[in-house]
Amino acid sequence: MKEINIAKVLVKKRKEKGITQDQLANYIGVSKASVSKWETEQSYPDVTFLPQLAAYFNISIDELMDYKPEMAKEEIRKLYRRLSSDFASKPFDTVMDDCHQIIKKYYSCFPLLLQMGILMINHAELLKDPQKSVSLIEEARALFIRVKEESDDVSLTRQALYVEAMCSLAAGDPNTVLELLDGAVAPALPPESLLAPAYQMTGRIDEAKSVLQVGIYQNIVVLFNFFPAYLMMCTDDSSKFEEVLRRALNIAEVFEMRRLHPGVLVSLYISAAQGYIVQGNPSKAIDMLQQYTEIVTSDIYPLSLHGDDFFDLLEGWLIKLDLGTDPPRDEKTIRRSMADMIVNNPNFSVLSDKQRFQNITEKLQSNCCED
Repeated sequence: MKEINIAKVLVKKRKEKGITQDQLANYIGVSKASVSKWETEQSYPDVTFLPQLAAYFNISIDELMDYKPEMAKEEIRKLYRRLSSDFASKPFDTVMDDCHQIIKKYYSCFPLLLQMGILMINHAELLKDPQKSVSLIEEARALFIRVKEESDDVSLTRQALYVEAMCSLAAGDPNTVLELLDGAVAPALPPESLLAPAYQMTGRIDEAKSVLQVGIYQNIVVLFNFFPAYLMMCTDDSSKFEEVLRRALNIAEVFEMRRLHPGVLVSLYISAAQGYIVQGNPSKAIDMLQQYTEIVTSDIYPLSLHGDDFFDLLEGWLIKLDLGTDPPRDEKTIRRSMADMIVNNPNFSVLSDKQRFQNITEKLQSNCCED
């Protein structure tokens, strides 16, 4: 990610042109020693020589300097992994200083800015001061707004709009969410329903199957993003609550979500436990927390996105995601968060004198220390 690589460009272009350092020096009007220093990175050409050098080799000044304001997708992915790991092992402010330097350096690289904002909101909970968490989310929101307003990539601006709305919701600003998302649900127009038959008609059967698998997989994950919120909205109707939970757990069992995507189940069990607390049923709440604990303390680590015997054509799609198959946070941070969601959750304080609950918190805290 070095900004200026003019030395290697000069060497390459001079050799392509078949000229000596002397010849280049004579054309520019400098000494051979100056050209030699440029090519060995001992010094840089004066800025006034850059247009002349670029014109001589018939390239742009950016090409001459090998300056790449855009960071490649794989570089962004590696950077995200490193920073996520740093958040788990270094002081928060130190990592944020690093983030700010990177953002400043690549302020026009919109895919990077999007991921930096997502990195911030995924680690905001590490800040124990609620006001600082709010400030961090606002900082992330500003990045999403920049991406939305400045990027020409339609897919990128759509993602930025969505996470901007997430930030507004986290900040307790529902009206902005409704405004950003137009307050209505548009009919779903899944491209998979057109892509799959198109691939099939051209004889590309495996690609048709893969497209449909991706569509099924994504819709199942989205479905489990809906269940926890809907479950909590049904706490005033115990029969409805039980039916929602029953159907969700049945779908989870059919698609073997504990192995396929355990992350989507943990929110369901937490919501179910909170719902039972609201309904005055601490025993069932603890049952749900035990299910939660069984998942998060099992052999699911290291977490990664993957397929299974049914979803056996996902790999090509998964590796193309922004973060590939990696989770959005480091494993240490995830384990701590899994424990904090129960141990430090005020909704479960009414269970603190229950032995079963104490056993759960002890097991979760022990899980934080495992590698």
